[in-house]
Amino acid sequence: MEPMDIVGKSKEDASLPKATMTKIIKEMLPPDVRVARDAQDLLIECCVEFINLISSESNEVCNREEKRTIAPEHVLKALQVLGFGEYIEEVYAAYEQHKLETMQDSLRGGKWSNGAEMTEEEAVAEQQRMFAEARARMNGGTAPPKQPEVEPSLES
Repeated sequence: MEPMDIVGKSKEDASLPKATMTKIIKEMLPPDVRVARDAQDLLIECCVEFINLISSESNEVCNREEKRTIAPEHVLKALQVLGFGEYIEEVYAAYEQHKLETMQDSLRGGKWSNGAEMTEEEAVAEQQRMFAEARARMNGGTAPPKQPEVEPSLES
């Protein structure tokens, strides 16, 4: 990412993608409201500072509990400690929604899915084919005899 693509004083500064933040700002406002570029930059800097504040306090909560990994509960506690308790319910709801969407993505197959759904029978047949190919490779490269496909309507 080029330094001009992010709001920040140097490459080392933690920042947020300017285009994404600008889109979020515009989505939050009525369509007839415009935001000056300086105001957008200021809002983005405020978001960065807020994230830094929550992260720092979450780390303190985590350390007090003698944990090594910041968990969602630490972030929620940090919000409470910093006086943002009124947002905890909404933040927790967003977190639960994120978990649900992530779980649904993984059930759909995630990165391993080719987009096609398989029936259980198709999956078993594919698994058997793959096992046969693996056995053939293990046995010196001889391919197993091709098995005739049986139509489901003929099976009983």
